[in-house]
Amino acid sequence: MLVERLRKLEEIGILSRGGRDAPRPRQCRLTAAGEALIPTVMSLRLWAESWIPEDPAMVERDPDIIWAWLGERIDVTRLPARQTIIEVTMRRDDQRRAWLVLERGVEPYGCLEDPLLDETRYVYVEASLPVLLSLTRGHRSWADAIADGSVQAFGDPGLIAQLPRWFKPPDDSPAVGTAPMPATKRRVGVSAGA
Repeated sequence: MLVERLRKLEEIGILSRGGRDAPRPRQCRLTAAGEALIPTVMSLRLWAESWIPEDPAMVERDPDIIWAWLGERIDVTRLPARQTIIEVTMRRDDQRRAWLVLERGVEPYGCLEDPLLDETRYVYVEASLPVLLSLTRGHRSWADAIADGSVQAFGDPGLIAQLPRWFKPPDDSPAVGTAPMPATKRRVGVSAGA
């Protein structure tokens, strides 16, 4: 199926493959026409993020996408100067865990194994998949989720108090997949049950 699609893209001039004499003859690369499509594809991605309802079933099948989305919500200018770790446990049957390594001015990165720093640098967070989904997509604030108990945070109280500020605020936009509502009826948050 993939080979068939690649052939079709080559036929219509979107990509080309190196010739038999090329160092990597099977390698594909975009042609000028393919390069010109990049802004269109990226604008479709942005449109889809704004207007197509999120599919919790897709996230359920591939929950690791949550870790990437979580990193995208970090505001690197508001992080602690000292390297800090957020250990996130996704409450589900198989209790998935991941670690986000944070430091002011540095892009956060995730680990699937504990980076084993000093315990005083950790914030331990537990939440269900629906709650994490609403936080990572900008539909809900960390402060609200911690206050109502849908997110449980453990560790140094000073770090826990700072945690909500490390993330960009919730998007002040209509819920994903809905048409804009009048300002007086606009939904700001999404209730996420555990």
